[in-house]
This record gives sequence, C-alpha cells and structure tokens, in this order.
Amino acid sequence: MPVSLIAPSYFNDMFGDASMREVFSDENRFVKWLETEVALAVAQEQMGIIPKGTAAKIKAVATLENLVQAEMKADFDKVGFPILPFVHQLTKACDVETARWVHYGATTQDILDTGTVLQMRDGLKMVEESLDAIIQALAELSNAHRDTPMAGRTFQQLAAPITFGYKTAIWLDEMLRHRERIQQLKSRLLVGQCSGAVGTFATLGDKGLEVQKRMMKELGLGVPDISWHVARDTWAELVSDFAMIAATLGKIANEIAILMRSEIGELSEPFETGRGASTTLPQKRNPISCEPIIANAHKMRELVGSQLTSMIQEHERGALGQMHLEWMVIPEAFILLSGALKHTRFILENLVVDAERMGENLNLNGGLIMAEAVMMGIAPKVGKKQAHDLVYGAAGMAYDKGISLKEALLATPEIYSMLSEKEIDSLLDPVNYTGMSGEMVDAVLAKLNKQI
Repeated sequence: MPVSLIAPSYFNDMFGDASMREVFSDENRFVKWLETEVALAVAQEQMGIIPKGTAAKIKAVATLENLVQAEMKADFDKVGFPILPFVHQLTKACDVETARWVHYGATTQDILDTGTVLQMRDGLKMVEESLDAIIQALAELSNAHRDTPMAGRTFQQLAAPITFGYKTAIWLDEMLRHRERIQQLKSRLLVGQCSGAVGTFATLGDKGLEVQKRMMKELGLGVPDISWHVARDTWAELVSDFAMIAATLGKIANEIAILMRSEIGELSEPFETGRGASTTLPQKRNPISCEPIIANAHKMRELVGSQLTSMIQEHERGALGQMHLEWMVIPEAFILLSGALKHTRFILENLVVDAERMGENLNLNGGLIMAEAVMMGIAPKVGKKQAHDLVYGAAGMAYDKGISLKEALLATPEIYSMLSEKEIDSLLDPVNYTGMSGEMVDAVLAKLNKQI
C-alpha cells in the first residue's frame, strides 16, 4: 500500500508532523471554507448587497457540526467539484431567507483558493517557528565550535583543516537565506480572491472590487490587483522555496549521517535505548532521523515539477487537471517539509559532537592533511611551483614508506635546510591552518544578531 501523508498511517509521523497534517485535514479545510463564506457575507452586507443581519445568521450556522460530511462526500463523488456539496450543506443549515444569500456572486475557485491560502498561512507559521529553532541551534553550534578543528574534506577525501563551527555556520547562513525568502514570499502568497467565474466581478457589478477588499480585510489577507485564477506563480514559488529548504536539510542530514560512520565517528544523532536499532546487528546505532530528511528532500523535488505544470492553464479558468494537481501538491509539500524540519530540529538541538575524535581524524594519514600548509610555508622562500614539487615528493615518500609526513619532511634535505623541526611542527599543527574560519563564523553570527 502507498504511504499516506495525511490519512492515519503507520508511516506518517516519519515523513510529516502531526500538527501540519491537522492544518491540511478535511476538517480544517472545511473550517477555512466556512471562514471564507462568512467573510464574503460580511463584506456584502457592509456594501448593502445582502440584507442586514444576514452575515451574522450565516456565521451562526457556519460550523463543522452543521456539515454532514458523509453527505458532502457522496455529493462530491457525483459532482466532481468540492464546493457545491459544501454550499448545499451550509444552505441546509440556514433558514430559507438566509440561504438565498450564501455564496452569493462567488465561484468555486474563489472559495477553494482563498481557503487554501488561509491553510497556507497557518502552515507557514509552523514552518517559520521550526526554521527559527533550527537557526538558533545552528548558531549555538557555530559559536560553541568556532575554533574546534576538524578535517575538511573534498571529494570525500581528507583535504585541509577547518573548524566544525565553520561547517555549521555555512549551514546557518543558508538557513538565514531560506528564512528571508519565506518572509519575502508571504506578501505575494497570502492574497485571496473572490471575483466570480472569469474573474471580472460581473455578478457584483461595480461593487465587486470593494467587496473583495472588505472580504480580505475580514480574513487578514492581501488584496490582488487582478484576479489570479490562472496565475499560479506564487504557489509555484512556495513549492520551489520549500524544495530548496528541504534540499538544505537533506544536505545537513547527509553530512551528519556520513560523519556518523563507524570509521569516522565525529558526529552522532542523539541516542536513547532502542533508537536506530537493527533487527539483526545488536551493536548498530543507525542514523534514523537523517534518513527521512533525505528521502523528503528527494520527494520535494518532484513536487516542484508538478506545481510548475499547474502554472500552464488555459483561458480564464483551468479545467484540465491543474487544480487537481494542486490539491495533491500543496498539502504534501507542507507535510513533507514539516517532517524534515521536525527531524532536523531534533538532531541539531541534541547533536553529539566528538571533538576528540575530530582531532584524531586530523592525523589519520600521518599528518598528510597538512601538506598544503607546509607547501605555503615554503612558497615564500622558493616559489609556489617548487614548493609544491618538494612537498609532493615528501608526501609520496610518506605514502610509499608508510611514514608520517613529518618524517618525510625531515628526510628531504631541501626542505629541512629551509625549515627547522620546530617550524615544521608549527606548520603541521592543524590549529594553525584553519585560515579565516573563525572570522567568517563571527560574520554569520553578527548577521543573525542584526536580524533578531
């Protein structure tokens, strides 16, 4: 059976967050439709389009309890569009006179889109809360490990020293940009609409624009300059931003999982009895939270393509599956991201950092990770090319003879004639070759502090 991200499932807490599933549940979806219909009635009553007192009567019956969901579902299965069965239920709860004014002058997509935007607003609040927590955790790691030396790796090989704080500050800087994108997106995304079948407000005449303005004020949403029934770029922007956030979280999870490997052992997910256990290998402590983060990142990438497809619509209202794609894509994007954020927050707030093992791994290959430092120590004396050739030869000697880089350097007369043993020791100390790592960490933390 396929994994369900919304309906109750054995897997859904692995890939999503329960609170986000609640935002995109049927019940909350219906609540947002009800809020939208009430706001429409309030605006129309203010404009004298419907009788006074009507909005209050609609609001009084606009409750989940008055929607017979089984009947709604049966009607939906026949009609094929979700709002007509909903409106039938709402009008049944009204007296005859009030029922005349329910959904007055609106069309299905007005309620669907505006209701979805209300759900998005709730979902974005949760996303931002999680982003803030992850940013705080990364800031604390960056500050605490600003000067903790570890091996920098390129192409998965030991390269040159860095600090662990430098690594986490790179993640932090990326997360700050993601938070900024979400903040900038909100003014474009959190905009409703209620403009009728082809978006011209023809059903409401010259009062249409003002009705929409007052309706959106009631809902706390922005007002569009023009109807956006077939303009889905902001929704595509949302899914694209979510996919980028998920990709960053996937990168972090992938890095942690690799550094958890038995032969590396520099980082570890938080552990409790039974966590990450294997059915056959009693000693295993697997990266159990990293895995769904990485999986969700891959899945989120697919959703971007689907939402971009939904942008290609015909005429003034799309009818060839684009809306239906969004009904699947938008909830899934929020739920997948919520799961990735949940797991990432848990890992980073409780990350086990083994600074001692980081130090040990710096000398895994007998100090060869410091070859560049030695080369740059000699370069001012003989030039970069000759310095490279000399250290390259010493490194080759170390590999071939199974000796340390220091021993090879001392055995190379051209090098030993330029550097004393004390100078060689200084060049081979990783602490002396982390470059401007600390200063760059400070810059990222300063940027964060300005935003707080």
